[in-house]
Amino acid sequence: MIDLTYIIHDMNNMKIKQSVHYNGKQYKLPFLIAKETLSTEMETVKNPFSGQSISMPSFAVAVYDVIIGSNHMAEQYDSKHGMGTSPQWDTVRKGLDWFRQYFAKEYMVLLD
Repeated sequence: MIDLTYIIHDMNNMKIKQSVHYNGKQYKLPFLIAKETLSTEMETVKNPFSGQSISMPSFAVAVYDVIIGSNHMAEQYDSKHGMGTSPQWDTVRKGLDWFRQYFAKEYMVLLD
């Protein structure tokens, strides 16, 4: 397996900020998201643990996907290098903080 954590860490240190206009508000994203996923189209996401589902715009789903992927990568890294050592935890934290601020209801269903 190829270790790409150093690339993701470098991407998070960039000063580029993305934002999306949705429902009359501007949402600054916590990290870079692929341009193709910045849609405001609604999608339904299911919590794999509770089975609960909730709808949210595609750009929020993209942030959710990055949180879940980064969490998985951080856990794998930590299993080899010690708990809490992965640089991916910064990405997870930024994403969780963003969800609590902008999509609190969705956060409670999917990430709490």
